[in-house]
Amino acid sequence: MSEIERESMEYDVVIVGAGPAGLSAAIRLKQLDDSLDVVVLEKGSEVGAHILSGAVLDPSGLNALIPDWAEKGAPVKTKVKEDRFLMLGEGGQVRIPNFPMPPLMNNHGNYIVSMGNVCRWMAEQAEGMGVEIFPGMACSELVYGEEGEVTGVVAGEFGIEKDGTKGAGYEPGMVLKGKYIFLSEGVRGSLSKEAIAKYDLAANSEPQKYGLGMKEIWDIKPENHLEGQVTHTMGWPLGGNAGGGSFMYHAESNQVFIGFVVHLNYRNPHLFPYAEFQRFKHHPAIAKVLEGGKRVAYGARAITEGGWQSIPKTTFPGGALLGCSAGLVNVPRIKGNHNAMLSGKAAAEAAHAAIQAGRQGDELHAYEADLKSGPVAKDLKRVQNVKPLWSKRGLVASLVLGGFDMWVANLTGWNPFGSMKHGKSDADATGEAANFKPIDYPKADGKLSFDRLTNVSFSGTNHEENQPSHLTLDDPDVPIQVNLPKYAEPAQRYCPAGVYEVIREEDGSNPRFQINAQNCVHCKTCDIKDPSQNIHWVTPQGGDGPNYPNM
Repeated sequence: MSEIERESMEYDVVIVGAGPAGLSAAIRLKQLDDSLDVVVLEKGSEVGAHILSGAVLDPSGLNALIPDWAEKGAPVKTKVKEDRFLMLGEGGQVRIPNFPMPPLMNNHGNYIVSMGNVCRWMAEQAEGMGVEIFPGMACSELVYGEEGEVTGVVAGEFGIEKDGTKGAGYEPGMVLKGKYIFLSEGVRGSLSKEAIAKYDLAANSEPQKYGLGMKEIWDIKPENHLEGQVTHTMGWPLGGNAGGGSFMYHAESNQVFIGFVVHLNYRNPHLFPYAEFQRFKHHPAIAKVLEGGKRVAYGARAITEGGWQSIPKTTFPGGALLGCSAGLVNVPRIKGNHNAMLSGKAAAEAAHAAIQAGRQGDELHAYEADLKSGPVAKDLKRVQNVKPLWSKRGLVASLVLGGFDMWVANLTGWNPFGSMKHGKSDADATGEAANFKPIDYPKADGKLSFDRLTNVSFSGTNHEENQPSHLTLDDPDVPIQVNLPKYAEPAQRYCPAGVYEVIREEDGSNPRFQINAQNCVHCKTCDIKDPSQNIHWVTPQGGDGPNYPNM
C-alpha cells in the first residue's frame, strides 16, 4: 500500500462487488450470525449498474440461499415456457431437437430475469439484515499484513488528476479491514487478478478462457412477443471464423433480451465481434421478431468459459475468490449466476466457522473443499469437455462428442474424455494478420443494426474525464510498433465500445494509438485479448462506467 494516510474501519468480512456472489455471501453471513459486521463495496453508481447477464436463471442458488424468495417479492417471475435451439445458415435455419440433449440443457423450471434487478432486490434483503452496502466505492488496492496475508482494501479514492497528481478535491479513500476479504468482482477483476498473480493461484489449473458477450434490450411489437420463449443459436454469421452463438429471451412487458457471444480464442485478428453481432440481427429468424421494435439498452461483458479445468485455487491468506472471479460459468448452459450464489453461500459458511473458532487472516480451506466436491463441482465437471472440444474440433464435433461426454457424465458422473486441456490463452491464440483475409462487414442500417458509439450511448456510460486513464499500457510503443504491423492492431475491433483507435494523417501516414477511456463499458476484453498482453484494465474512480438500468 502507498504511504498516504487513510482512515480505517474494521469489519468481520469485507466483500468487494455487489453481484450475485458477493450479495449471497453477505446474506448468508447474516443468516448465520446477525452480529457479524459485514460490508459490501460496489464500484458501480448503484447496485446493479454494472451487472450484465443474459439471463435465464437456474433458481437452485436462490433456493439454497433464500427458499422463500417468491414470497419476499424477488423479481423472478417469467418462467421459461419454450426452449429452442437453432443452427443458422445465412438465409435459413434448422431447429435442433431437444430430446437428444442431456437433461442439464433443459430450461424447464428456470426463469428469464434481469440480473441487475435481482441484485438490487438481493441488496435490499442484505441491508434489511444489517449489511452495510456502499455503491460508488471502487476498490483500488489490496492491503497486506505483516505475513503477506490480505487484511483489507483501499476504497473510495477520488480526485486524482489526469497527470497523476492530487487535485484540489482529492479524497484519499479509506482502508476497510476485515478478518476475511471476499473478492467477487466478476470476470477479470483487477484485485482478483493481483491476488491470483501474487499467490500463484492458477499454478495447477488450465489457462482461463473467455467469451465476449454483447447484449441489447428491445421493446418489440406485442404480436412478435412470446413471453417465456428462449432461443439459442449457433452457426451463422461466425461460421469457421470463431466459436460462439446467440440468445434471445422473451421477457415480460413486450421486451426481448438479445445477445451474442464470441469466444475470444479466435485466430483471425480481422474479426470484429461487435459487427458480427449487428450482422446476426439481420437473419430472417431474428429480424422478424425485432422489426418495428426499438432498442432501449446496450452493454457488453466478458464471460469466463474455461470451466472446471480453469478454476484457480480459490483461497489465499485472508480471503477468497467468489463467483466469476473464480470462473464458475457452465458454458453449454450459458449460466453462472446459480454457481455464483452457491459459491457466496459456501464462502460465508467457511468464514463464519473460522471466525467462530477465533481465526482470521488464514486460508478458508473449507470453502475450497466445498467448491471442489459440492453442487458447483457437480454442475461444472459434467460439462468440462464441451469448450475444449469446440476449440480443437469445431462446432459439429462439440455438439456430437461434447453431447456424448455430457450424457455419460450426467448418467454416471464419469467423463469419457477425461479432463481435456485448453492449451493456449486467448491472447496467444491470436494469429498474424498476414495469414488471414480481412472481413467485409455491412454498414449498420440504424434500424436493426447500429454503430458502436451510438449503441454505447444506450449503456449510460460516463467517466469523469479529468482522471488518469483506467486503461493502462505497459509500453506505449507496442500498439503501433508491434500490434499494428503484426496483428493489424485488433484492439480497434475486439473492443465492443470503440475505446481504441488508430489515428492517421489524411495521407495514411503517422499512425498513433488513441484510447477513448470515457467510452469503456468495463467488459475487460482488452485485458484478455490483447496479443501482446500490453493493456491492463484498472478500476476508475467509483461510480464511473456503465449505468445499466435492467440488464
